[in-house]
Amino acid sequence: MTVGVSGPATDDRPAPPPDASGTHLVLIPSYDAGARLLDTVQAARRAWAPVWVVIDGSTDGSERAVVDLARDDPGIRVLVLPANRGKGGAVLHGLVTARDAGFTHVLTMDSDGQHPAHRIGDFMQVSLENPGALVLGKPVFDAAAPALRVKGRRVSNWWAQLETLCFDDRRGIGDSLFGFRVYPIAPLVDVMQRTRWMRRFDFDPEAAVRLVWRGVRPVNVDAQVRYLAATEGGVSHFRYGRDNVLLSWMHMRLMVGFILRLPLLIARRLSR
Repeated sequence: MTVGVSGPATDDRPAPPPDASGTHLVLIPSYDAGARLLDTVQAARRAWAPVWVVIDGSTDGSERAVVDLARDDPGIRVLVLPANRGKGGAVLHGLVTARDAGFTHVLTMDSDGQHPAHRIGDFMQVSLENPGALVLGKPVFDAAAPALRVKGRRVSNWWAQLETLCFDDRRGIGDSLFGFRVYPIAPLVDVMQRTRWMRRFDFDPEAAVRLVWRGVRPVNVDAQVRYLAATEGGVSHFRYGRDNVLLSWMHMRLMVGFILRLPLLIARRLSR
C-alpha cells in the first residue's frame, strides 16, 4: 500500500511542494520504531523534500501518525509493506518505486533518531556535485555509544576494506555499517536484483562493497551519530548473535567475489 495523502498514488494526489527535489529523496525504512519514527520523519522533512517512509510490516502502530502527517504534507509519502522484509528488502521496495517515479538518488537513514537529519542537505549537496558517487556517512560517536558496538564495527570495516582492496578511510569505504548515506539508484537496484541476499542487516555493508566493485566511487563525509537509551525512546533490533552470524556469512560470500575480482581490483588500484 502506498500513502501520499491516502491510498495509492494517483493523478489527483497533491502536487509536491515547490522546493521538492525531482532527483534526490530521503528514504526511511521503519520496523516497529515506536514514537521516534514521527520525530525522525518530521526532522527529515524540515531538512528536505520529498521524504518517503517504508513501513516494513510494523506491528506497533508507529506508522499511524506518519500516515496522518502525509495526508497534510505532499512532501511526505508512506509505502506500507504488509509483512516484514528486512531493512534491505524495505529499501529495495523504496528504490524501485523511486526509480519508477523518475528519481535518481536516495539518502537512506534509520527511523530511530540516531542519524543527523540536519546533515541531510549537506549530504545531498555532495551527491549533486558527485552524481556518480556513493556518499557514505562516516560516524562520529559521542560518549553514549556502546563500546562493544563501536569496536565491533571495526571488524566489518576491515573486511570491507580488504574486499575492495582499499584501506584508506577517505578514498575507500570509511564505514561499512553506517546507514546514513546517498545511493545512486540504478546501480544499487541492479546489484540487489542479481542476488537474494542483502535483504536484512547485511544490506549496508554488502551494498557498499558491491557498488565499489562496480566502479562506483565512495565519498566519505563525517556525520554525528546518537545512541538513544530506552528511556529516550531508543529502539534497536540488532541481535548480537544472529546478526554477527549474518555478517560473517556475508563476508564469506564477499570474499569469494573478491578473489574472482582480484585482478580487476589490482589493476584499478594501480591505475590511480
